[in-house]
Amino acid sequence: MDRIVGIETEYGCLLGEQEPHGNSELWPAKVKNYLFRKAEAGTIDLHYRDYEEPPGNGGFLLNGGRLYLDMGHIEYASPECLHLHDLIAYELAGDDLLQSSLIALGAESRVSFIKNNVDHHTGATFGCHENYLMKREAQFTPPILGTLLTFLATRQVFTGAGRVGQSNPLAFDFEPTQPEAQVKFQLSQRADHIVNDIYQWVQFNRAIINARDEPLADYRKYRRLHLLIGDSNMSPYATALKIGTTACVLSLLEENALPRNLVLADAVQSTRDISRDVSQKWIVRLENGTTIGALDVQWQFHELAQRRLRNSSAETNWLLENWGFVLEALQQNSESLIGGVDWITKKWLLETFMAAEKLKWDDPWLQSIDLEYHNIDPTRGLFFSGVQVRHMCLRLTRAHPVARRPLLFSSLAGAGYPTLSIGIPSPAIAAIFS
Repeated sequence: MDRIVGIETEYGCLLGEQEPHGNSELWPAKVKNYLFRKAEAGTIDLHYRDYEEPPGNGGFLLNGGRLYLDMGHIEYASPECLHLHDLIAYELAGDDLLQSSLIALGAESRVSFIKNNVDHHTGATFGCHENYLMKREAQFTPPILGTLLTFLATRQVFTGAGRVGQSNPLAFDFEPTQPEAQVKFQLSQRADHIVNDIYQWVQFNRAIINARDEPLADYRKYRRLHLLIGDSNMSPYATALKIGTTACVLSLLEENALPRNLVLADAVQSTRDISRDVSQKWIVRLENGTTIGALDVQWQFHELAQRRLRNSSAETNWLLENWGFVLEALQQNSESLIGGVDWITKKWLLETFMAAEKLKWDDPWLQSIDLEYHNIDPTRGLFFSGVQVRHMCLRLTRAHPVARRPLLFSSLAGAGYPTLSIGIPSPAIAAIFS
């Protein structure tokens, strides 16, 4: 990558039957206090950072990130990273910090942290926010913003975490929702909760792009692009694609080299339509009246990035190859992406379980499985547990599932040794793929 990036992850807290229900906000505070006061994993804030962030609410970690409480849940912000491998390592370090804290507190059998974006019971949503440093002189004209929104709306075909069912949140102006057909499964957890394309607020009127201009750097040279649309990925491969492809598109934007005539008629509606399309054709309408498939949109961005960015770095070459590999696999053999793309992995797990138990999509058991897929405990989370899923992950690291070309995903896995408990990763962290 050619820019600084970072991820903010909000975690849900799931309690076992033996834990009092009211402790769902108590345990995030216990873990935060343990990390700063007992494990000495960082320095806790001694002053107000905001009216909602009083002293002791959180602090900076030794790994350069932040951990804090946000409206009752715990949130981890990765350090700013210049390399994709570093970002994936430090993003996973957040999971390790929380899980190692539960183990140290003897609560790992009673309390779980869930890295997902929806609460099936209350309809609430948790965020996974992306931050990209950009040049201040980059032009954000309506056509350029529209083209960027098109990319963001369609990238969910490989970045979506998948979910059972649907949510029907009201927009900020409280317009009543229209009756909708029941949705069994969809690609994205956040799609139903995005009600605007660009807006300044985070809550109640969640937008694809958050418009706050907080560069956290020299404002004369830089701006910070803050995205709210992304899902929390369990697969490090999906996270790498999500961040890496977006960074490539932003490089094209700064070079004024984005595709032409590729602006959606309605980016918010297209985001929801793609997520809910059971046919997986993912057709969207452009503002010029024509229609196009989401995969065709992604191919246009990919081909342009190939021409403009290839050989700029080994990391970029890895990204471009895997971006194309995934688009090809989605068209020809999507099951080969089990273990690499979250929504495909989750759907396969659910359908396998449904067949074994003779269940239908409206069975509430499936919501529990959906939730447990995102359990960050490697001994309990369904993303980690299946032998078949692990086998598919290994296949992804070794061979191109369509053309049998060597695949470079193993470069993320590296040597496969673990994270330190203070959240500073060893040179490799994706040990689940080793």
